[in-house]
Amino acid sequence: MRRRQISPEERALWDHVVRGAEPLHRPLRQDPPAPTPAPPPVSERRNPPPPPPLQPFRMGERADHRHGGDLISGLLDSRVRLPLRMDARLHGRMKRGRVEPEARIDLHGMTLAQAHGALIRFVLASQPQGRRLVLVITGKGRPRSGDAATPPGRGLLREQVPEWLMLPPLSALVLEVAQAHQSHGGGGALYVYLRR
Repeated sequence: MRRRQISPEERALWDHVVRGAEPLHRPLRQDPPAPTPAPPPVSERRNPPPPPPLQPFRMGERADHRHGGDLISGLLDSRVRLPLRMDARLHGRMKRGRVEPEARIDLHGMTLAQAHGALIRFVLASQPQGRRLVLVITGKGRPRSGDAATPPGRGLLREQVPEWLMLPPLSALVLEVAQAHQSHGGGGALYVYLRR
């Protein structure tokens, strides 16, 4: 596209407009830049602790899950450790499967959106009814087929439900979340202990 030449009449009009225009903003006074503070001495600097060393790994090798715990256990344990907010003896009995849940919800076969809504309705309805321990069944997820380098399949609900329980509106009602005992579903279920 070729630029059009401005005619002498247009140039005169432009010059007339520019002469009568006033700037909207006055130029700011330029102050000299402030001196930058000297960096603290090396002895005062705090270096973050080095990350833990990585375990040796060979490509295609399967991970040993016997010592690493279950996915939900790892997810719950990876959070900032808060002090136990329920009776320690009751917590121990609950973890050993000696306390029977007062209600349960099975989220199998639901989409994330359906499960999220169902979980919120279930917990919000359970707490006013005086229920303290409820069981949330997420399932363990389907194993993925593939080569050894592909990580095993994880259930989306199994990953998301602990997050949902620790976020509003449920976080105000939930005291503790723990993986269920094998008799109540093990790695595919969660105990949720509610406030009074």
